[in-house]
Order: sequence, then structure tokens, then C-alpha cells
Amino acid sequence: MYSSRSNLLIGFHGCDESIAQQLLTKPKNIKISEKPFDWLGHGFYVWENNYDRALQWAKDKEKKGKIKKASVIGVVFTLDYCLDLIDSEFIKMLSVYYELMQKDFHSIEKELPKNKDVKEDEHKDLLIRELDCAVIQYLHQKIKEEIEQDNTTSLKEFDSVRGVFTEGGPAFPGAGVQKKSHIQICIRNMDCIKGFFLPRK
Repeated sequence: MYSSRSNLLIGFHGCDESIAQQLLTKPKNIKISEKPFDWLGHGFYVWENNYDRALQWAKDKEKKGKIKKASVIGVVFTLDYCLDLIDSEFIKMLSVYYELMQKDFHSIEKELPKNKDVKEDEHKDLLIRELDCAVIQYLHQKIKEEIEQDNTTSLKEFDSVRGVFTEGGPAFPGAGVQKKSHIQICIRNMDCIKGFFLPRK
């Protein structure tokens, strides 16, 4: 049921230059993202083996005034117990928890969150993913609750979440390949992070 991977992987984290320097000198001080629209739930995000995409993301944040100077820090990590949403088994699992969440929301007459577009995105890639984030967080919470209630359960908490995303419009006219396609990792267990490094240009 679980994807367990201990092989070392390389990823890149787009951020402000000050954060990159802090992670280099104080690698235990890791700040996770807990935004309601995080694509893979709450955690520390890396672009799997994709320096350019991480830098592009950081530069977009710099243009919007959300960070001062765009930078990228390299990350050596493992997936360990991974909710791998490139694997059909885990996509089905996520669908099951969506249905459970839908029933819970219905029972209290609460509306489900929705994924939304942002005005400046001409490609309509649903960049504000409040529904996806809510379902993934719901899955994590329900698994945690079951473990706490039953210490004989075979369930385990996930250390990471992995997803593949296509966005940004076609790479060329008529293409199925998208300009900003990438694999993203959300690390939930900081023990998966083995170290940070300054990428070579």
C-alpha cells in the first residue's frame, strides 16, 4: 500500500536569497509552507531535479514583490513513505478520502473548497488549489487519527507527497508538452532532508 523509497534524490527550492543562506548555515531551521492552496498539502517544497523551474518560480515571486531577491538552494533528500500521486494506487486512495471528506462536509452543511484560476494566468491552470490541499490534508489527518486510536493498524503517516504537474501552455503549437511541466515534492518529515547545497551555475 505504501511507496517506500530511501534512494537519495536531488531537488531545488526556490526562495529569497536570505532563506537560501539561512538553510546553508542553519539546515535544521526549515520553514514549511502551510498555505490553504498548497498543491500537495503542507510541507517543505522542492522541484525534483529542476533548477530552472525553481528559479523561474522565485523570479515570479520577486516580480510580485513577495521576495526581495530570487534564489535557489539545492536539496538532497529521500521520499521514504511517499504518497506518490504519479502512482495510480495512490491516486485512487486520494479519491477515497475525497469522498469521505465530501460526506463530512455535507453532514455539517459546509461547502467544499474549490480550485481556482488567477486572473493573470491565461492558460487557466487552476493555480489556487484549495480543494487539492484540503483533500490531502484531510487524508493525513484521518490517517493520524486512526493511528492514535488503534496502535495495531497497518497505516503509517506519509513522509512526503509527490505529484506531476502540466502547466504553462503548449511548448509549441499543437504540442501536448507544456512549458512549465514539472515534478514537485512536498516533504512532511524533515528527517527526509539530508542536506542543502549551493547549486553550480
